[in-house]
Amino acid sequence: MNTALIIIFGFLLLAIYLGIRATRGKKMDLEQWSVGGRGFGTVFVFFLMAGEIYTTFTFLGGSAWAYGKGGPAFYILAYISLAYVLGYWIGPQIWRYAKKHKLMSQPDFFVSKYKSPFLGIVVSCAGVLAIVPYIILQFKGLGIIVSEASYGSISSTAAIWIGAISLTVYLMISGIHGSAWTAIVKDIMIFIVVLFLGIYMPFHYYGGLQPMFEAVHQANPTFLTLPKTGLSISWFISMTVLGFYMWPHTFNATYSAENENVFRKNSIISPIYTLMLLFVFFVGFTALMQVPGLQGAEADLSLLRLSIQTFDPWIVGFIGAAGLLTALVPGSMLLMAASTSLSKNVYGVLVPSATGKQISILAKCFVPVIALVSVYFTLHGGNTIVTLLLMGYSIVTQLFPAFIFSLMKNNIVTKYGACAGIVAGIASVMYITITETTLGTLFPALPQIIKDTNVGVISLFINLVVLMVVSLATKKIAAQPHFESGAVDGKQIL
Repeated sequence: MNTALIIIFGFLLLAIYLGIRATRGKKMDLEQWSVGGRGFGTVFVFFLMAGEIYTTFTFLGGSAWAYGKGGPAFYILAYISLAYVLGYWIGPQIWRYAKKHKLMSQPDFFVSKYKSPFLGIVVSCAGVLAIVPYIILQFKGLGIIVSEASYGSISSTAAIWIGAISLTVYLMISGIHGSAWTAIVKDIMIFIVVLFLGIYMPFHYYGGLQPMFEAVHQANPTFLTLPKTGLSISWFISMTVLGFYMWPHTFNATYSAENENVFRKNSIISPIYTLMLLFVFFVGFTALMQVPGLQGAEADLSLLRLSIQTFDPWIVGFIGAAGLLTALVPGSMLLMAASTSLSKNVYGVLVPSATGKQISILAKCFVPVIALVSVYFTLHGGNTIVTLLLMGYSIVTQLFPAFIFSLMKNNIVTKYGACAGIVAGIASVMYITITETTLGTLFPALPQIIKDTNVGVISLFINLVVLMVVSLATKKIAAQPHFESGAVDGKQIL
């Protein structure tokens, strides 16, 4: 066993230990397991939400985009920073309402706001549909990182199984407490590793940042700019930030804070922390001419291949360990959000006689089930998973219109309108993604600047139109309380 592999597995054991130790002195009911008893302060929430955001995509995909696409990679930095501005306003509102009504999942919010358990089922299904491909992304990233950083001593398949089993065990035991403690270790490591690589690599190979950019520019004068077509300026500015807080695991993390000021502080600090992504890009730009020839998905290997080429195994081990934690922390939050939603907002509605203890046990039992499904598609999913992954962000964005209307004092949207809008939006997302439809294919005569606009705008527009039309048509129906067909224990399902 080489030095790099020893270090990687050492940090895996540390993550498991922290997860188990985090439960000491706590009664791990569903509230403690999923939202930490709503007692996390600014530091914990900061690391927890950063842990969800800086995933294997940031670690591998950020450098890959810089390596393969150049200038358009900076959209990642822009949209995350803008999303925190949005979070400054909506985070406290989500927390206040969740605290008052003791909510434990994202669907709980919609159920309570619209008085519709059926809407909770729709939101749960949307969340799981988006989450599973995201978990698969973490597992694939985990396999790449461990396999490459261990110099092939551990195969990608073996790494995925080891990571999935470890993640399942420690998540079932510790819930969000383990994720929070592991996130602290992970974010400190990522900060050190990324800062070191982003500074060292350009100076080592080019003598500084300016010479690096000059070399890239000389090799391809347009590489660091936005192209005139495709990933152009109109594409760049139309990358929506509305879905950022609609991811179930991010939404749920807001419940864990001890007070609403936690989000305002984090929204001020987090954009500065996001600048860390610049150093990831620097590594990708450095690798462009030092590890040439990586095409397509191979671009994901640019950071690791450059590191292996540059450093001794023990340094590569620490880089691999940091990458490992970028998969475990968000992976645990994703699994927990999906399992909580399915147990509480699907099973709990369909089987209203279920007790809180039964739902809590079922939530933990769903963890290995979802993990196994994710591992299967990670190993056998093929190109279909890529398509699903592209749909994920667009799917959760379809929750935003119903969500933002629910914050208004006089909400004009009915539960029927909210449900119809979400379903119509998701259906259009799936159709557009699967058929690879763009504004250009729909309207060939449009100017290029409009053709390049993010096609997700179409789905949001359809969502809003259906939401408003159905709400207006059902306004009188929604205003009349009735408990006929589809009622459970006196509560109307729809």
